[in-house]
Amino acid sequence: MGFFDGLDTEGYDRQYDDKLLPRIFSYLKPYLKEIGLVTLLVLFNAGLSGLAPMLVSTGLDRVEHGDPVSTVYLITATIALIGTATWVGNWIRRRITARIVADASIKLATDAFEAATKHDLSFYDEYSSGKVLSRITSDPREFGQLVLLTTDIVALLCETLAISVVMFYYNWQLSLLLYIMLPPVFWMATAYRGIARKVTADGMRAMATVNATIRETISGIAVAKNFRQEMNIYNDFVSANKTSYRVNLRRGLVLALVIPSLDAVWGILTAVMVYAGGFSVAQGFITIGAWYLFILALDRFAFPLLDLSSYWANIQAGLAASERIFALIDAQPAVNQKDYQKIQLPRGQIEFKQVSFRYKNEEPVLKDFNLCIKPGENLAIVGHTGAGKSSIAKLIARFYEFQEGSILIDGFDIRSFDLSFYRRQLGIVTQVPFLFDGSVADNIRYGNPTASDAEILKLARQIGDGEWLDVMSDGLNTAVGERGAFLSMGQRQLVSLMRVLVQKPVIFILDEATASIDPFTEWQIQQGLNLVLSQTTSILIAHRLSTIQSADRILVLDSGSILEEGTHNNLMERGGHYAKLYNTYFRHQSLDYIEQSRQLAGSDK
Repeated sequence: MGFFDGLDTEGYDRQYDDKLLPRIFSYLKPYLKEIGLVTLLVLFNAGLSGLAPMLVSTGLDRVEHGDPVSTVYLITATIALIGTATWVGNWIRRRITARIVADASIKLATDAFEAATKHDLSFYDEYSSGKVLSRITSDPREFGQLVLLTTDIVALLCETLAISVVMFYYNWQLSLLLYIMLPPVFWMATAYRGIARKVTADGMRAMATVNATIRETISGIAVAKNFRQEMNIYNDFVSANKTSYRVNLRRGLVLALVIPSLDAVWGILTAVMVYAGGFSVAQGFITIGAWYLFILALDRFAFPLLDLSSYWANIQAGLAASERIFALIDAQPAVNQKDYQKIQLPRGQIEFKQVSFRYKNEEPVLKDFNLCIKPGENLAIVGHTGAGKSSIAKLIARFYEFQEGSILIDGFDIRSFDLSFYRRQLGIVTQVPFLFDGSVADNIRYGNPTASDAEILKLARQIGDGEWLDVMSDGLNTAVGERGAFLSMGQRQLVSLMRVLVQKPVIFILDEATASIDPFTEWQIQQGLNLVLSQTTSILIAHRLSTIQSADRILVLDSGSILEEGTHNNLMERGGHYAKLYNTYFRHQSLDYIEQSRQLAGSDK
């Protein structure tokens, strides 16, 4: 098995080839003035770099011809001044460049993050969020290094050019000999480029896999501990880390090959130039000062070229990172909007017309599905797992793209909406609520940042007289912890419900949110539901009878098709599929709910 076996590219990756550099430059275009100043500083330093060897050479020749020692002091002082000026110029150049790089990298990371947030849920079903995270956090840093290296390379090339002019001015024959020997160096660097690009890209993919493994492990650490899988997840991490180690080791071996090779080649070139220069001095073709100029200039000439070659690894890393980020930004969303109208929904009527939907290329979840939910209607959907209940809710929320048919909201095609504006009018409470690290108030205010504490408290008191909030250590300011870890499941659901209440949605979706809570919390949630159900078009997906029993209409689904619909009493009288579900699954819940309601009614007295 090769080092790179098992390293997957993402389906949205692409090769930009000649379009990559213009795309990179588009992020630098706003800083053309600063780049112009950097260019001037580069040229200034290059001129000084070419001037220093000339002064040394001139000084040697004058001393040889009997000039006073004061000449040496003058030349020495001038070289010191040139060194100081070069340092100042480089410092200013790097300071400006660092600012450009920081701004461009932030813009690139922001664009990548924005693209990631705009992708629909099907994108994250297919691609690991840990690998997406790597493209947003790690790759922009590589992009920044690419820009920094580019300025350094330009500076080195200018320095090399300036020294070349000086060398050619003093002796064109020796300069021509040097230029003849340069092609092998460039040939080696060019051959190295393709290999470096591949191993660098593979190294990045391996590291992304490690990041994805870490993220998944940390996210599911509670489950892992519960099932005593600490050793297994450790082994998974070690396996991913070893793969990354092998890939990056090969990358290091490949990258380490070029510098010694170039050093060896350049050592041979230096020996040839020393011999040719010494022979020219002996024959009287050039002075000792000119010979020394060539030796000194040769080192200055070699240093930029060797640095240029050694930068290939980082250059390829930056180019590969740029491709990965641009691929994320340019990935086409599965959810396609034909228009972006900001329509304030007046009623909340929902219509499915001949809708067919499937996840990826799997079996259809819905096929030629038709449904009309009237404005203000409370529709409950029941059915076995996989019947398509949650899929209907996800299509209404526009989290997934349906393949055929149409969905109309208040008569408007759902594909014509500005999704951000549209989703502000949706309220969704899921089975497993997600809370952000912060306070209870922060999470409730998430959907409506303008909601005041007084407004939140007023709503909270309408749910179980606010008892659920009173039991928290610091009321609205209680910290919820990461993912709501400091709260019980029931408390998380209540906070999620409050988050919807302050949003005041037109359409409300409850996706099995009472499946994992105790009867008392369910009673509290039911009170909150009564507040929102009276003002919205509601879709209730539930496993508990209490959530659906009072719905205006109950829809019974099986394999994406509607088997029955009607009220609870009507469906029970028919003795069909719903009655069987009730008798086998809901009946004991009904008895528990009645008993709980009696107890609660007694406690209220």
